Amino acid sequence: MINFEYYNPIKIIFGKGSETQIKTELENYNVKSILLIYSGDFIKTLGIFGIIENICKELEISFIENGNVAHNPQIELVRDLTNEAKKAKVDFIIAVGESSTINTAKAVAMGMYYNGDIWDFFEGKAQLNKAISVGVITTLLSGELETFNATSISNGFLQKEFKDNKIIPKFVIMNPDFTSRLPAYQTACGIADIFAHLVEGYFTTVEQVDTTDYLIEGACKSLIRNGLKLMENPSDYNARAEIQWLSFIAHNNILNTGRMGDCTATMIVNELIAQYGLTQGEGMAIVLIGWVKYIAIRQPDKLIQLANRVFNIDIFNNTEQEIGMQLSEEFKNFFTKLQLSVTLKELGIYTSHFEEMATRATINNTQKVGHYNPLDKDGFIEVLNLCL
Repeated sequence: MINFEYYNPIKIIFGKGSETQIKTELENYNVKSILLIYSGDFIKTLGIFGIIENICKELEISFIENGNVAHNPQIELVRDLTNEAKKAKVDFIIAVGESSTINTAKAVAMGMYYNGDIWDFFEGKAQLNKAISVGVITTLLSGELETFNATSISNGFLQKEFKDNKIIPKFVIMNPDFTSRLPAYQTACGIADIFAHLVEGYFTTVEQVDTTDYLIEGACKSLIRNGLKLMENPSDYNARAEIQWLSFIAHNNILNTGRMGDCTATMIVNELIAQYGLTQGEGMAIVLIGWVKYIAIRQPDKLIQLANRVFNIDIFNNTEQEIGMQLSEEFKNFFTKLQLSVTLKELGIYTSHFEEMATRATINNTQKVGHYNPLDKDGFIEVLNLCL
């Protein structure tokens, strides 16, 4: 185990009716002007918009809103919203929805005290000295950004991430009922995304991390159990609540304490999103299946442990490569039951842009991708080929 500092000051308000506590939170922060960011009209259907609007009237808080956030949020919208928020003297942002909305809200919060181009932060040209506060009402089963110190924005070609504790939200409202109207596909993508985050964190070269190993293994088992239950019965509130809480556990960094997990699959999926506009969860499902095959013949230690402890794969009568193939098949079976694509070909993606993506990700083969078994350009392409 390596040394660590753990910091997560966020307040979680979880369960049925938790949205009613928004008023108290806004009073606590003495909010005078709000920017509400969301995507589409679903928040009106769920009643969230009306609740926030009424609270603002009651507390005499000025209120502007924008529901134009799209999948894979763009820097152009961030710039526009920041300019509007500055004119309205916004001092608090509420993000309602999923990762795209939260990414946008955090990026706007970063720009409120900055006079340059917000993209400067993502290119490492500027340091964040101050940001206004953000609160989140999540409507997806999965998400890391509501409890994490990062945001990710695209400029139309590159997807860039920025991390700073100043953009950790002040509070998160989690009402599992808000996720009940999600299409089955979005539910499945959320489950896959949580699973992928757990698995990536599991693959570490740090020795003697028994506590977090067992925590991640248990979380994986619970997610598989409740994920399949929810897909069979979408009205199962308890399964839905378990998964939403698992999302928090998976993404709040407690499982990363004392270890350094991997990020290879995420980096590959970021390129697939930038190139093809894939959905994060489905992309992670596909890449994990291929990446496990790649790792099996190169650095199989953690793979063998995960295969045995979570999926009861026989590790004594199979070769390392056979164990890797069996684990890949277990992943494939799970994602198939979630009714997700499990190969790039199913999404009409072939090899035409693989070299371009690998060159971009490795910065012309000058930088490797990932921590557990870092990929150069050729390795990046090889993993993509295993995902076909």
